[in-house]
Amino acid sequence: MSHFTTVKTKIRDFQCLKQALEDLGYEYTEAEEGVKVRGYLNQLETADLCIKASKTYDVGVRKTVDGYELLADWWGVETTRGLTEQEFVNQISQRYAYHKVIKEVKARGFSVETEEEEQDTIQLTVRKWL
Repeated sequence: MSHFTTVKTKIRDFQCLKQALEDLGYEYTEAEEGVKVRGYLNQLETADLCIKASKTYDVGVRKTVDGYELLADWWGVETTRGLTEQEFVNQISQRYAYHKVIKEVKARGFSVETEEEEQDTIQLTVRKWL
């Protein structure tokens, strides 16, 4: 019986996801042919990217038709890392959103003027000269 559970996300930009993981200090591996994600009793699942959550548990990132989903044995991640599924997903999602906004702002010719971060909020001021 598998202990793996998947979580759908709004993540669609793989590069922004990897930047978010780097910001948060997570080690990860990826491979075109897939990487193995570790769970309870060394059960394995295949994913596009494997985030090292602890010495014995991983979180996988798998591409779907709608974007990317996270898969893990969340009980194992919580007991070994101290982060619940929701905390982990929120942490990744916030950092991902930051990088996605910065990427889109720059693509539209804006520059970031100021950036303020308070607890769970990041406030950006952008400007575009015409």
